[in-house]
Amino acid sequence: MKKTILITGCSSGIGYCAAKGLQERGYRVFATARKRSSVEKLLAEGLESFRLDLNDSNSIHFAFEEVMRRTGGELYALFNNGAYGLPGAVEDLNRDALRAQFETNVFGWQELTNLVIPVMRRQGYGRIIQNSSVLGFVALPFRGAYNASKYAIEGLSDTLRLELKGSNVYVSLIEPGPIASQFRTNAVQALQKYIDIENSFHREKYQGVLGRLNKPGPAVPFTLPPEAVLKRVIHALEAEKPQARYYVTVPTYLFGILKRILSARALDFLLAKSGNNN
Repeated sequence: MKKTILITGCSSGIGYCAAKGLQERGYRVFATARKRSSVEKLLAEGLESFRLDLNDSNSIHFAFEEVMRRTGGELYALFNNGAYGLPGAVEDLNRDALRAQFETNVFGWQELTNLVIPVMRRQGYGRIIQNSSVLGFVALPFRGAYNASKYAIEGLSDTLRLELKGSNVYVSLIEPGPIASQFRTNAVQALQKYIDIENSFHREKYQGVLGRLNKPGPAVPFTLPPEAVLKRVIHALEAEKPQARYYVTVPTYLFGILKRILSARALDFLLAKSGNNN
């Protein structure tokens, strides 16, 4: 019997790569996406696909019930991946902007996860994989909303891992740094929607942010293809005892080490310099 996995955010990037790679590896993949056009593309490529909009509880419940219907009530793994980044200074983030960031990146994930957990408890096994970020444990300027959403996912995942201890249901965090994807394109749209650039104290800075986000090719050094994340996802799925955290890319390893050995003041200096240079 094929192992089954539900993946969110499969229209491009990490989610798309994971869906294709795991299908080739023999998994039965349910590749979901928010847009109907993305679902049609995935279906045309031979994947089982349907809509799942993380901002819509009805859509989340429909997708979960569809998986249960197709599998007879079984699910080996969930890969929470669908997310976006909202660039902007914290002082420019209003309640609506923060709510929108958390609806997709946190609340939708947790709602879907809470549907899946009873299934995994009942069957006596399961894997929950959360695609976090290096920005889930260090902060960079002008990424406050995204930082906060990933910090929240890290806290929920660490707690859930403790609460599931002994259940044979494992929770793993993937913590990528820069990965080639459509992430920057979506970030530009979010910035223009939620940030009043012209009336911001940081107006000039935002021009640089937009230049970086619109830059063709990798925006920062050490950018890796999404296959680097897929490699960690495979380990989290197939290891007898999966790791709690999987680093991906040089920046993640570097900042993971620096956070352990540097004072807060020294780390702040490096993070501020890195964030303002990128």
